[in-house]
Amino acid sequence: MSTFAPTLSRTRSDRVVAGVLGGIARRFDWNPTLVRALFVIISVVSAAFPGLFVYLLLWLLMPEGEG
Repeated sequence: MSTFAPTLSRTRSDRVVAGVLGGIARRFDWNPTLVRALFVIISVVSAAFPGLFVYLLLWLLMPEGEG
């Protein structure tokens, strides 16, 4: 008996910009709003965490999912 684990991909149904953070939230079964809020807070507070660059990089590297 195997359980289905969603792959890491951008989401089409739960996207604000490109679906990167929604896809991460779906993969790990987290709240998408919480993931977005934490990403913004970490990006603003930490000068060593280039949030915009990381988001753009993930946008290019993550495949687009089906749903």
